[in-house]
Amino acid sequence: MKKYLPRYTDNELKESLDYMGAVLITGPKWCGKTTTAKQQCKSLIELQHPVHGKSYLKLADTNPIALLDGEKPMLIDEWQMAPELWDAVRYLVDESDKDGLYVLTGSTIVDESKIMHSGAGRIKRIVMRPMSLYESSESTGAISLIDLFNDENLNIDGITSNLSIKDLIFAACRGGWPESLNKKTKKQQLSIVSDYIDVICNSDVSEVDGIKRNPQRVKAILKSYSRNISTLASKKTLMKDIKTEFGDITLPTYNSYIKALERLYVIQNIPAWSPNIRSANTIRKSFKKEFIDPSIAVASLNLTPEKLLKNFETFGFIFENLCIRDLLVYSSSVNGQVLYYSDDSGLEADCIIYLDDGRYALIEFKLGHKEIEKGAKNLLKLKKLIKDSVKNKKIDLDEPSFLAIITGGDMAYTREDGVKVIPIGCLC
Repeated sequence: MKKYLPRYTDNELKESLDYMGAVLITGPKWCGKTTTAKQQCKSLIELQHPVHGKSYLKLADTNPIALLDGEKPMLIDEWQMAPELWDAVRYLVDESDKDGLYVLTGSTIVDESKIMHSGAGRIKRIVMRPMSLYESSESTGAISLIDLFNDENLNIDGITSNLSIKDLIFAACRGGWPESLNKKTKKQQLSIVSDYIDVICNSDVSEVDGIKRNPQRVKAILKSYSRNISTLASKKTLMKDIKTEFGDITLPTYNSYIKALERLYVIQNIPAWSPNIRSANTIRKSFKKEFIDPSIAVASLNLTPEKLLKNFETFGFIFENLCIRDLLVYSSSVNGQVLYYSDDSGLEADCIIYLDDGRYALIEFKLGHKEIEKGAKNLLKLKKLIKDSVKNKKIDLDEPSFLAIITGGDMAYTREDGVKVIPIGCLC
């Protein structure tokens, strides 16, 4: 029997079921939604079941209330195959006036026009992502992101990571797909993401909205996105890149394909942080290009751990995607947002973690030690700009809770200027 590795979603789900009638867990295929939900549910409806699936779908269409009769909490897996179940769940939650009745899982963002009610106040939504390094037992978890927010004097000096650069590269290539950890060889572990991409390109990208799409064009778009990972590349740039790979693509077609990949949780773009900072420079507001997992970029470009060991520049961009994935997971329990800052003067912060209580942190990602000084200067300059804007009453914003540089190194420490240097292999 496969060992279940605890996930951050476990606590989120438990807490949500304590006060909500139903919970929806969404996220990409193969990230562990169903397995995680099964840990807390007492009955199961699998709409994709090879024997009972067709009967379930027929009953969902004719008498959804009858289908939802069973021991609670009840898990409804891949509920988007029968959108009418959403309104049935909402109705039964209202009628019973009890909490913790249903858990729905889904691998696509559903067209809201197919459901009558949003479910607000009745159905809690949770986004689940592939495993972070801590969830896959590769990060020591010695430094908690939340502790960094709660204790400005948190002592991190001397805490070490067990991950070498070689280990980090392999982890990024393999990705956070739970099934990969059950494979016996590294070759088998690396094959999971390739299989995932094949499924997305050959079937899911067309099934998500019923529009037939060319698998080779999808692969060309994923490859272009991968070449521009962790950048602010424009649509024009990507479309030009796709043209050299596959042929001409119109803007409506490009938008359609990107929308489908977003609905499948393949693409995870990062929005800009746009505080009203008093500055003569224009703040960029476009989205930073990222995937839900860095392994998608690796596989789309046919890269291997061996190739990336010889190309640290490329791995630097993939490393940023890995850090973004992990920070999204670690901040999920407090509804944290992951943003970035960039203006036309060149001032930037790779990541802003903004919590729901208004606290925030400024973060840079630097793979090696040589870039740490540059990253620290950027963060301190942005902190001063914020401080000056607050002083001049141009912005209502507290100072950042902490400044940090997340690295691929082996030891954590706090610099004399207060900037914390933290290996990604220490975080949780």
